[in-house]
This record gives sequence, C-alpha cells and structure tokens, in this order.
Amino acid sequence: MLSQKTLIRLAPWLVVALFGLLWEGIVVAFNVPEFLFPSVSAVWHSTLDHWDPIMMHATQTFLTTLAGFAIAVVFGLLLGAAVGSSPIIYKALYPLLVGFNSIPKVAFVPVLVVWFGIGTIPAILTAFLISFFPVVVNVATGLATLEPEMEDVLRSLGASRLDILKKVGLPRAMPYFFASLKVAITLAFVGSVISETVASNLGIGYLMMAASSSMDMALVFAGLIVIGIMGVVMYELFALIERKLTGWAHRNPNGAM
Repeated sequence: MLSQKTLIRLAPWLVVALFGLLWEGIVVAFNVPEFLFPSVSAVWHSTLDHWDPIMMHATQTFLTTLAGFAIAVVFGLLLGAAVGSSPIIYKALYPLLVGFNSIPKVAFVPVLVVWFGIGTIPAILTAFLISFFPVVVNVATGLATLEPEMEDVLRSLGASRLDILKKVGLPRAMPYFFASLKVAITLAFVGSVISETVASNLGIGYLMMAASSSMDMALVFAGLIVIGIMGVVMYELFALIERKLTGWAHRNPNGAM
C-alpha cells in the first residue's frame, strides 16, 4: 500500500493522466472532427511539429507576464501597506480600487494600443492591471487584522507606528502576501494573453489567434496547455517559497494551498 505522503505527491499526476485518457477516449469514441475538438494525441503531434515557434511565443508571453507581475507586486505591496495601515487611506481608496477592479481589463486594451501602439507594452500593462488587486487586498487584510491588544502593548513599549509596521505588521501579513502572489501570477498570464490576442504579433495569444484563423485547433489547444503549464510552474514556485518562509503559519503543510 502506498503511504498517504506518496499518494499526495502522485495525486496531481494521476488526475492529469485520467483526464487525458478521458479526453482521448471521448474524441475517439464519438469520432469528433479535429477542427472542432482535437484529441490529446493530435495536440501532442502538433506541439512537436511546431515546437520552435511555440517556444518562441511562449518565451515572449512568459517574460511579458513576469514584467507585468513584477510591477503589480511592487505597486500592490506599497499600496496594500498604505491601505492596511491607515483607516483614512482605506476609506478613501478602497471603493475606487473595487470599482476599478470591476471593469473588464480587456476593455483597457484598445486604450493602451492607442497610447503605446501594438506590441509588448500593452501586454505588460494588461498583466499588471489584472493582477495587482489581489496583492493590494491581501496585504491590506494582513495588516488590518493585527490585534489591537498587540499594537497597544507595542506602543506602550515605545514602538513607533513605523516600527510596528516593519517588525510585526509586515511579517504577520506574509502568509496573506504569498497567497496573493499565487493568485496574481495566474491572473497575470490571463492579462498578457488577452492583450496578445488583440494587439500583438508575438506571444502565445497571437499564436492561438493565428492558428484558430486557419482552423488548426490542435495548435490552439497546444497553446492553451503551454499557458497552463507555465501558470502551474509559477504557482508551485511561489507555493514552495511560501512553505519555506511562512511554514509557521500552516498547521498542515501538505494541505496548504
């Protein structure tokens, strides 16, 4: 019998394998045309046949996403710290932030194209716009939930507001911060791909649009899978860093997201 630890490690791979077999079986059993819904084997062959262009466009999307995500992390961390540590700033900015986040980010792409032209910059900015909000909210929540009693004790010991923020508030907000990073990086990929499908001649989004225009659905699905793989890799990277730096915040590391 496999141990629970081994099962936990194998579970994602088993689910992926089962999903792939189910996908292949449905397409073969119902004789679905490839231009509608390609089989796993067709997607695999398309990936091998177009490996070089897929990697070129994937690298572009990856770097674009990282650039937008990095800006979102810096901006979100600073703004979240301000919102979470000041009730006045919270009341002033939070409604504006919520309203801004409610606007579909694809609506900004035409505006960004007018301002910056077609290319990488609109994709970076779209990735930033769609991913900074989770960082702001989680950092602000982590700081705002600092126990008043602890803050009173620190003040009585002579700690300034800045000392409390640096030595207690920010460390306590770290689990919230890393949780936001795992969400934000997946959203950043969504933002960059959205922009690439509309206003770029490079990237996975552009590759998928070009493939769909020629009804090459196998290549479209190959692009989707590549995006998914990049998202999972980055998510797991931040989850690993989170476990290393904030393991004290999780009672059961194996069950932590």
